[in-house]
Amino acid sequence: MNIDFKKIPSFGVAGNFTGHLEQAGEAVDFINVKAKEGAPKALFPTYIPLREGSNSITPDFLHTFPFDSDKIIYPQNEEKLQIEPECAIICKAIWKDGKVDSLVPQYFTASNDCSIRKEGAKKISLKKNWGPASKGISQKLLSIDEFSEKGIINNYRIASFLVRDGKAFAYGENSFIKDYSYIYDRLLDWIVDKLNNQQNEGPAEKISDYLKESGQAQQILISIGATRYTEFGESNFLQKGDISLVMLYPDNGYSPSDIQNIAQSGDYNRAGISALAQKIF
Repeated sequence: MNIDFKKIPSFGVAGNFTGHLEQAGEAVDFINVKAKEGAPKALFPTYIPLREGSNSITPDFLHTFPFDSDKIIYPQNEEKLQIEPECAIICKAIWKDGKVDSLVPQYFTASNDCSIRKEGAKKISLKKNWGPASKGISQKLLSIDEFSEKGIINNYRIASFLVRDGKAFAYGENSFIKDYSYIYDRLLDWIVDKLNNQQNEGPAEKISDYLKESGQAQQILISIGATRYTEFGESNFLQKGDISLVMLYPDNGYSPSDIQNIAQSGDYNRAGISALAQKIF
């Protein structure tokens, strides 16, 4: 399972858990974005590899590789930084006539789509990639046998914690992956449409142009949406010295109290669990 993430264009799904955007204070950013009832709002870029020799129209900051599996480096002159606990999927991209024709999910893993909370950012991506170690991806990839209700992934949950002064506080609501607003084929169809047809409107960007100039990537990484926050998570921002922890775990293997105990213990290397623990610097 040797994947070079530096070669993979990466994106995030905005608004795929009901209530998250409101908690994050970002719902107003999408007030003029047209979307079907219950649908996510936009697909935003977090990292676009620069193809050698290309004259880039992609914003320069998106060429900086932002993922780290051990740490988050706090952005300068910012005060409000939150964990965004997510499931990320790595997909094989099938191209046809210069467009993404379909996506074939290969792996899923824990992701921290860490975000700056600030008003006035014109594009979502401006709050997502502020340099190296601004996001997180777990090194423990879980194979996808079938991206559907029949697959292993349907039994997995997302849990997240902020570990501060030796105590683990639940940060995001413990949620099933299957409880995303859009999941499985419906989600894949939506992502393919956005990759090809999303326009430069409001906080969204015309990401098809970015993909074209990075070449027809063989794989694409998508963090498919942040869970709702607990009361603690909604009101507590990250501080230097904290540990951000996101775990994907099988519901039939561990109870929520098991996961709380694992988070508290610091021993995250357990069977079937994809864990992402990042210290804040």
